[in-house]
Order: sequence, then C-alpha cells, then structure tokens
Amino acid sequence: MLKGVFNYFYYLFRKDKDKGFYFKLIALLGFLPANISLYKIALTHKSASSGTTNGKKINNERLEYLGDAILGAIATEYIYREFKHEDEGYMTKLRARIVKRKHLNSAAQKMGIHMLISSHPHPATVSKHLCGNALEALIGAIYLDQGFKQTARFFRNRMMKRFVDLENLARKDTDYKSQLIEWAQKKKKEVEFFTHEEYDPGSKSPVFESQVKVEQSDAGTGKGGSKKEAEQQAAKVALKTISK
Repeated sequence: MLKGVFNYFYYLFRKDKDKGFYFKLIALLGFLPANISLYKIALTHKSASSGTTNGKKINNERLEYLGDAILGAIATEYIYREFKHEDEGYMTKLRARIVKRKHLNSAAQKMGIHMLISSHPHPATVSKHLCGNALEALIGAIYLDQGFKQTARFFRNRMMKRFVDLENLARKDTDYKSQLIEWAQKKKKEVEFFTHEEYDPGSKSPVFESQVKVEQSDAGTGKGGSKKEAEQQAAKVALKTISK
C-alpha cells in the first residue's frame, strides 16, 4: 500500500512518457500498483522484448502462463458464487466460455489494454489475440503484485461487470441445439430434427414434439410449448446420449 502511494507521488511530478503509462495503468487497474516493472513486462509482447534476465529476453510470455492459471481459478470462484444452484457440469462449461480466447480478446480491447501494449508493429495493426494474451499476463502481474483477492476484485469489477455480458454467456450455455450442431460439425456427423405439433383437444396451449437423429439413428426426443423449446429438449437428451 505504502509503495503504491509512493509511486503515485513519484510519477505525479515526472514529465516523461512513463508518467503517461503510469496514470493510464491506474485508470485500467482501479488501484495503485506497487511493482510497476511487473506491469511493464505484462504489457510487453515478445516482438518488443528488451534486455535479458539469465540470458533470456524479457517479455510477457511467462506472466501470460501464470495469468492463464490464475484466471481459471478466479473465474471458477466467481461462477461458484454467482450461480449457487448450478451443477459442476454447467459451471465448467460457463467458465470455458468466459476464458475463451475470443471473449478475452474482446474484453481486453474494450478495456483499452491495446493502448498500453508495447509491440512491433504497433498493437493496432496486429491480430486481436495479442490483447487477450496481454490481459492474461496482466492478471499474472496483479497476482504477483497484489495477491489473489485484489486480482479477483479486478476481474470482477473492472472486467466482468463492465465488459462481459454474463447473462448472455449463461443463456448460450443452455442452447443445447447449438451445442449439438457444433459437436456434429466437429465430428462430421449428420444431425436432423423432426418436429411436429401434437393435437390435444383437451389442451388450450399447443404442444410440440421433436425428435433428433444423429446419422439417421434416434438420439433423443423432447416436448415443449413451442417448436424451439421442443427442439432444445430433444437436443439436451441427445447430448447426454452421445456423451455416454
């Protein structure tokens, strides 16, 4: 804490480019960092490696490795607290969506991390995954500098609440039909849905029944108040069938 306050006043009266980096970093993190060199390394791509430590060039690859592991643990705890009634399978799938490279890239860009990355060429001209990698490295730096609780706070308040639509990710996780189709595409399997409305003179609401076939073999059936709901239920059964 004291080191963070000292850094603040130290950089406050400087007039070089490090001052700009420092205050942009504070705006990104939401707290006063202590070990500034860790954050500089976290935001240094291997294409801009400088200096050596034990004969190895300094860049963010090691911090990225650490941050990947810490991110998994933090995301797990976050989901565990937010989704109190979901089972292990659901939480595992949701965590995988949160830490998916595409989502990390998107969140990192929205957070403005690309504006602080040191790389050649400039990060604005390179592939988007560079930003996601830097975010993981940044998480590794926060963990080493501030500990697990502050890292979890950064993940929750500066990333998830601001730039990740958790409800949308959770809804996607229950899109069983999309999951089944994605599986079929990867496995090069044929999947077909056969859905019809059942006639029930005693019911005021429509009832649909759907049957899903994988490679022309019955894989599951489902019912619902709409065609979409019936197909989702059939796909849910089919996913359990193919996982056996």
